[in-house]
Amino acid sequence: MDVRIGVTHTPKEITVELDDSADTAAIRADVEAALDGTSKLLWLTDVRGRQVGVPADRIAYVDIGSDGSGNPVGFS
Repeated sequence: MDVRIGVTHTPKEITVELDDSADTAAIRADVEAALDGTSKLLWLTDVRGRQVGVPADRIAYVDIGSDGSGNPVGFS
């Protein structure tokens, strides 16, 4: 599952590839906790075990989606 995070004042987004068994509800709860001020950073751990921290006050949007297979590249 991919999580894409838009960051304010930055044209690029952060994409974190999570394990397919990741709990979507738990991810949403973590995002909401960061946005309501409970946490200053949103921490996610990718499939390789690397941790990514995004400052909560810089989050513009969060897209919690599938593994990216819905975004084909090329011609049909």
